[in-house]
Amino acid sequence: MNCSSRECSVTSPIGSLMLAMSAIALALASPSPGSRADPGDGEVATLRALYAGQPDSWPRPWLEPGAHFAEFGPVPSLPTPQVPEEIALGQRLFEEPRLSGSRQIACASCHNAELGFTDGLRTSFGHDRKRGRRNASSLIAAAWTHGLFWDGREATLEGQVLGPLSDPLEMAGSRKRIERWINREASYRDAFAERIGARRIRLGDIAGMIAAYERSLTPPRNRWDRVFTQGVSAFSDQQLRGLHLFRTKAGCANCHSGPLLTDNRFHNLGLSFYGTERQDLGRWNVTGRPEDVGAFRTPTLRGLIHTRPYMHNGFFPFLEPVVMFYSGGGGPNDAVQAPGEAAPPPQADPLLKPRDLTREEREALVAFLQAL
Repeated sequence: MNCSSRECSVTSPIGSLMLAMSAIALALASPSPGSRADPGDGEVATLRALYAGQPDSWPRPWLEPGAHFAEFGPVPSLPTPQVPEEIALGQRLFEEPRLSGSRQIACASCHNAELGFTDGLRTSFGHDRKRGRRNASSLIAAAWTHGLFWDGREATLEGQVLGPLSDPLEMAGSRKRIERWINREASYRDAFAERIGARRIRLGDIAGMIAAYERSLTPPRNRWDRVFTQGVSAFSDQQLRGLHLFRTKAGCANCHSGPLLTDNRFHNLGLSFYGTERQDLGRWNVTGRPEDVGAFRTPTLRGLIHTRPYMHNGFFPFLEPVVMFYSGGGGPNDAVQAPGEAAPPPQADPLLKPRDLTREEREALVAFLQAL
């Protein structure tokens, strides 16, 4: 391993996390005694009886103090009226590389529809192949997301669009150049004329159309949606047990609930790498509150098999190590504040604690997550 003694010390955040990851790798490689793929027939029959109705009749979830739970359900109707012409124009602009400084990068470069509106990379590449420090978030639930970006620094989709357009690490666009170019482009002038009249197209108009397209994106229908119409008969025995674990022993429902399986809040999972070269303090950079050090937004779990790798920094390439990570109670928060460090050490999120899932339970939980 090529790293400094400071980074790889057993007592450092990275050292502790690497030890934890080594344990995860060993656990994934070694079958537990007596493990099996599905629960016994008697247990399955009991679970099918418990989950026979709609979600409001299911067994109540096991929640930690402070959790904000909403019952599971189908994807709701879009919260704002949809204008087909704006969506079409917004999609065109979303895929338009001439909005970038190099004229080679579009919004779709990092939010590919074929990859769940992500890019499949640990962290994204932008202008001049510069690499960012965060994973590209999926846009499939953008219309319902509160506090955009991983750290929630932007309140509106229009504002979110403007960020990457001008960011020198991302699209490195120039307001002056973009507005000059698009007002000379006859096809765009004609398309915008129907929405804004004959006046000059401004960058805010472009952001508004792209935001309209992003608001139209909804999770693809799948096996999970069939549960709300035909019940848990849509699930295999293993997936059903995973659903039960998700709501109970595994503790996932503390943060992932509601129709979109997110509480739209921010949590510190122990992945801030506080005090190291990889440090990312997350929500603290926005609020300055000690409890927000290392906190990041809870993403939707809808369509998550298309959006790997996972976490704000793409740290986990597959679902299995994600489940192991949470089963162990998350990452370390035992860092000591370094001299000159502005932010205090991260605080452990009270909703996270070791769950000690067996291999069979982890496999069932992954099976359920894949059904989402």
